[in-house]
Amino acid sequence: MVAEAQKSKSLIKTRSKLEELFGLDLRSLALFRIGIALLLLTDLFIRSGDLVAHYTDAGVLPRSLLTEELWKPGYWSIHAISGQPLVQALIFLLAGCMALALLVGYQTRLAAIASWTLVVSLHNRNPALIFAADDVLRALLFWCMFLPLGAYYSIERALNTSPKPLPKRILSGATLALTLQICFVYWFSAAFKTTSPIWWPQGDAVYYALSFDQYATHFGQLLLKFPPLLTFFTLSTLWLEWIGPLFLFVPFRTTWFRCATILTFISLHIGFGLSLQIGIFPVLSVFCWLVFIPSEVWDSWGKRLYTPERAGLRIYYDTECGFCKKVVHLLRTFLLLPNIPLLMAQDDPSIFADMQTYNSWVVVDWQARRHYKFEAIAYICSLSPVFKFLTPVLRWRPVMSVGTKFYETVASNRRTAGKFTKPLKFRPIEVRSPRPLNLITLLLFAYTFIWNLRSFAPEVFNRRTLNSVDWISRVTRLDQSWSIFAPSPPRDDGWYVIPGQLADGTQVDLLRDGSAVSYEKPVVQTRNAIYHNMQWRTYFINLNRGIGKKLYPYYGEYLCRHWNARHQGLKQLKNFEIHFINEKTVPPGQPQPVDQKTTWQQSCS
Repeated sequence: MVAEAQKSKSLIKTRSKLEELFGLDLRSLALFRIGIALLLLTDLFIRSGDLVAHYTDAGVLPRSLLTEELWKPGYWSIHAISGQPLVQALIFLLAGCMALALLVGYQTRLAAIASWTLVVSLHNRNPALIFAADDVLRALLFWCMFLPLGAYYSIERALNTSPKPLPKRILSGATLALTLQICFVYWFSAAFKTTSPIWWPQGDAVYYALSFDQYATHFGQLLLKFPPLLTFFTLSTLWLEWIGPLFLFVPFRTTWFRCATILTFISLHIGFGLSLQIGIFPVLSVFCWLVFIPSEVWDSWGKRLYTPERAGLRIYYDTECGFCKKVVHLLRTFLLLPNIPLLMAQDDPSIFADMQTYNSWVVVDWQARRHYKFEAIAYICSLSPVFKFLTPVLRWRPVMSVGTKFYETVASNRRTAGKFTKPLKFRPIEVRSPRPLNLITLLLFAYTFIWNLRSFAPEVFNRRTLNSVDWISRVTRLDQSWSIFAPSPPRDDGWYVIPGQLADGTQVDLLRDGSAVSYEKPVVQTRNAIYHNMQWRTYFINLNRGIGKKLYPYYGEYLCRHWNARHQGLKQLKNFEIHFINEKTVPPGQPQPVDQKTTWQQSCS
């Protein structure tokens, strides 16, 4: 009996340690969900500005080129069902709704599945726009489908009816997969970089990265004046990518090591964001690391936030009003006041009398003072650890006046208001990891691991058996290759000039909105105006790569259509040429040669 007890205790201790190392806190998963959803919405908003140019048949990549030349076997896209702007706008709107549902935690698993589907569809619709951040986002969303993202800070949590307390952490095949997937981004990137002497032993990689003007910021260009610092950044980045993720798995003082690792990598990506124009990549990477916040940190924050003011708060609602009940539960959850009791006004005669007198809910603070209507909302908001900053705005007299009138209108029309919350149902939340689902995620993760090995060493892992299941990676878009600035940063630098001749003989620069043609090297502000988002920046980089031969004819047609749709008569575009001013980056201290080549000619008649 003693031996069995010791064995059982040992198993429990082992599982606890595995859960600490490879499990994830449900609150961290919720924060990760919110970050991913916000980035999805941001990315959709940015891309929607070029909806016609990038995702319709009137843009730079019509579906005929996509399906005949650019798609790999197994690729698919809902966006490719039509080349019309209206259809694309509706699909974008659907994707935005799914991202919003993911943000607030409504039908969270369905929202995660739909968001992953629509992101894969969007990326497949125009492969010429895809950058490293897109690959990371796609991979993260895949594992999100298998995770309990809605257990905290969500509509689902607010309307949870389960009497069982939720666990703090969960260990499953999906938590293991997400954890190692994030590590793979760094380990395989480091593996690619190690094959180039520019990273090791020369230590010049950061110099080349910051010399690539398509990406460099003002701060990045400033750093070029400090060569020893660039060498240090190169070597420290390489070693951090190799060794840094390993500190997540230190079996002793795990919380300390994990927090130090999180802060280190967040600092690394802030540095990337300050020195390089790489879109959402730095922010996305920061959100990746927030998923590792340990349970002990959340518990410590919770204790610090449980002040007397919050501990003494009481919220009373009308038990006969289903709309009221849902609203107070939602407010408690999203204002991050989880321990505040929600009480039925009918159970307290004095409170019930006030509710009828003021036609309002009743909020009682820690000093027993009562608050009503919109002013009560402002008071509760003042106690929120996240939304406290809104309190001065809510208490501003014009806002308070409008808010109170709005509250009174809703309070007098509860039945109508209830129609808006009718889809929100009280349901129990179950956080569990079924064995079949664990098996599926582990098999998919093993497949992903093998694919990463193949991308790094195709001559070793390129076997007929593996090739026969390539379709899985194409369909799921788990076809990963983390060669970010690897084996070495790009050196085929330069800029484009597109002089166009109008019908009246005037020559204009099509890239600079019809200004005078200039072959001078553009400064950072000019580049940001020309390439106003990461998608255009990536597209122009690809024009100078092998894929550019396929893209140029359609880009030329797009330029003609785009200009002539906005100009009439003698101001219409007659023809143009595309010149690339090649400024290949050379080693430090060497003179930089510049040469010009004509890459495309187009008639618009």
